[in-house]
Amino acid sequence: MADKKIAEQYYSPPPKMGKWEGFKKFLWNSETSQCLGRTGGSWAKILFFYIIFYAALTGFFAAMLAVFYQTLQVDKPKWTMGDGLIGTNPGLGFRPMPPEANVESTLIWYEKSRPENFKYWVDETAAFLHSYENLPKRNQMNCSFENPPTPGKVCAFDANAFAPCTKENNFGYHQARPCIFLKLNKIYNWEPDLYNDSKALPERMPTELKSHITEKQSLRPNQTNVVWISCEGENPADVENIKSRDYYPRMGFPGYYFPFKNIEGYVQPIVAVQFTVETGVLINIECKAWARNIFHDRHERRGSVHFELMVD
Repeated sequence: MADKKIAEQYYSPPPKMGKWEGFKKFLWNSETSQCLGRTGGSWAKILFFYIIFYAALTGFFAAMLAVFYQTLQVDKPKWTMGDGLIGTNPGLGFRPMPPEANVESTLIWYEKSRPENFKYWVDETAAFLHSYENLPKRNQMNCSFENPPTPGKVCAFDANAFAPCTKENNFGYHQARPCIFLKLNKIYNWEPDLYNDSKALPERMPTELKSHITEKQSLRPNQTNVVWISCEGENPADVENIKSRDYYPRMGFPGYYFPFKNIEGYVQPIVAVQFTVETGVLINIECKAWARNIFHDRHERRGSVHFELMVD
C-alpha cells in the first residue's frame, strides 16, 4: 500500500479532454503559461537563435556575391570569343518570327488577298523596325566605308533605308513579294575576315553573290568590305520557286559595324531581303553570312538561318 501511494504521488494520468479542448490547451496552457508547447522564454531563445543564424547566412551569401561580382566587368563578358560558350562563329536571325503559339516553327504562311490574314506579319515587322527607332543615339556618328567610327563611337543606322520594304507598302505581303529582315548575332570583339577580293572567293559561294562582288570591286572597290549575305532555296524545287530576290540597302552588313564592343548606342545592322515567289507552294529557304571566319553547318545552323515561306 505504501508503494502504491508513492507511485500515485509521482504519476497521475492526464485528464481526458476532447479534441477541441486539447487543441485550445495546446494553443495556450494557463497552468504552465505555454503557447504552442513552449514558454515565453523558450520562444525568445529559439527566435534569437534563428535571427543570428539567418543573419550569418545572409552575410555569408552577400560576401560571396560581392567576391563574384569583383571578377566581372559591367561593359564586357568575362569569357569572350573562343573562351566563351557563344564561340567565334556567329549565326543569323530572321524577322518576323511566327506567333509564340508556334514557337518552334519557322514557317511564314499567309494569303496575299486577305489583309486580315497577313496583318500579323506586317505588324510584327513594323514593331521590329520601331524598336530600332527608339534606341539611344549616344556615341553615334555617320559612318561610311571611307569614314569608319572613331574610338569610343559607333555607327548610326537608318531604319528607313529599306524601300520598298516599308510599312506603307505592307512590306510586300499584299503581293507575293514578302520582305524578310536578317541580322547577324552579336559576339563581343568578333571581327569578320572579309571577302573583299573577287579573285579569292570560295567555290561554294553562290554565283549570284560572286558576280555581285566582282561588279562592286570593278565599280566601287572600297565598298566590298562587307559581311555578304546570300539567300537561296535549299532544294532544286525550292530554287525554281524563287523567281527573284532583292537586298536592301545592300547585299550584306558593312564591315564598319564590327567589332561589337558593347558601346552605348550600338545598333545592330540588318538587311531586308524581298522574295518574289511562286504561290501555293512551300519553299525552304536558307540564308548564309559570308566571311572567311564564318563557317557553315546546316544541321547546327552555324553561319546561316533556315525558314519556310508559303504564299497563297
